[in-house]
Amino acid sequence: MYYRLTAFAHGLPLARMSAVAKILTAPSIGATNNLPSSVPTRTGIDLILGTKPFAHDITLHSWWVILSTLTLLAAAVLGTLWNFHPLAKVACSVLTGLLVLRIFVIYHDQQHHAILPKSRLAEGLMRGVGILALSPSSIWRSSHNHHHSHNSKLRGSHIGSFPIMTKDNFIKSSPGKRRMYLFVRHPLTILFGYVFVFLFGMVIYPFFNHPKKHLDCLLALGVHLALGWALVWYGGWQALLLALVVPLFIASAIGAYLFYAQHNFPGVTFYDNEGWAYEKAALESSSCMKTSAIMGWFSANIGYHHIHHLNSKIPFYRLAEVIRSIPELSAPKTTSLHPVDIIRCLSLKVWCVETQKMVGVRGL
Repeated sequence: MYYRLTAFAHGLPLARMSAVAKILTAPSIGATNNLPSSVPTRTGIDLILGTKPFAHDITLHSWWVILSTLTLLAAAVLGTLWNFHPLAKVACSVLTGLLVLRIFVIYHDQQHHAILPKSRLAEGLMRGVGILALSPSSIWRSSHNHHHSHNSKLRGSHIGSFPIMTKDNFIKSSPGKRRMYLFVRHPLTILFGYVFVFLFGMVIYPFFNHPKKHLDCLLALGVHLALGWALVWYGGWQALLLALVVPLFIASAIGAYLFYAQHNFPGVTFYDNEGWAYEKAALESSSCMKTSAIMGWFSANIGYHHIHHLNSKIPFYRLAEVIRSIPELSAPKTTSLHPVDIIRCLSLKVWCVETQKMVGVRGL
């Protein structure tokens, strides 16, 4: 949905992004996991350079996290179909949803080429995951890469992200535009991310907008409908609900909220294009989501989002290693899945230029 509503882009700051790209793709110059206290605080490009030693995967470990997660996912799906106890079926359905969330974040990592970057087998397997997860590679990779390149800009950041208006722009907008803006950011829209963000926003609209460019979106829709029909034929509506609808609803709702809260939280900063810098946006406009160890596993460490935005080539299973090893990254802006924090994040609607804060719209 947010892709449809904000389908426009502005040019990249080429000189800045070129410098960042060279650092992220250049060979590693070596690592030290224990920085001496005499080392001065690094900022900017030097800080990105400090993450370079962690920006490579461990091949066997990468295959292990993919294959083990897919095995558990297959077992959970079978549990929703063959389990003899209704409550056990429901438990397997919920577990399936959490495992879909995990494999989706792993897919996200592979699409960044953070894991198994040279494996054609992994690329093919993960493209299949993207189709099943209603996030085909053609639309996910283009919109998400744009998001990384434009994170926190007041102009041009909308593709692949939730839209952001300044308070003045919101007040001056037409009633229809304000309603659509608030609809995209509404808690129920995020809760029903299965329908609005993924099924419509990442599959249906991109295909009908650019059919030749997004044929895999048509494939995803066809596969989704075929799976639904097969489940109804095999086990009735209960099978459809527990093996497909509930799991994707859970994974999409959590995934949509995580993505929202990672860039819409108290203390977030947005910039005019001329004041924007890649590393500043990563650290000041991306939150660190505090979670339990269990939720951290199911979300594949995506909570360390400030580090991921600083260097998207770092595998998810090394993000915690980075925060332990680089002192400058150990005090990020944080939020959590506590209900109070969720309410605080969801109440933020527009950027107030005067106060340099995200605020609500009540009373505007």
